[in-house]
Amino acid sequence: MRKPELAAAIAERADLSKDKASQVLNVILDEITGSVAQGQDVALIGFGTFTVRERAARTGKNPQTGQPLAIPASKTVAFKPGKGLKDAVAK
Repeated sequence: MRKPELAAAIAERADLSKDKASQVLNVILDEITGSVAQGQDVALIGFGTFTVRERAARTGKNPQTGQPLAIPASKTVAFKPGKGLKDAVAK
């Protein structure tokens, strides 16, 4: 399911126009993005938690030349599914 399809499903289930549902979806995604960008966890009970994880600097290898390569430290987003989502997928 892509974003327009999700917005259409929200519109149908919540009795909203597609435009209004799309605006609501955009606001939700913007708030999640903004919170995670500030380093805050976003927990949606029953669905899951978005967290920021830090990756330490490490040494890698260039696959073409085999030369060692310094990979700098970075931050990434992780998602841990909640019990409700896990149970729905397991069915």
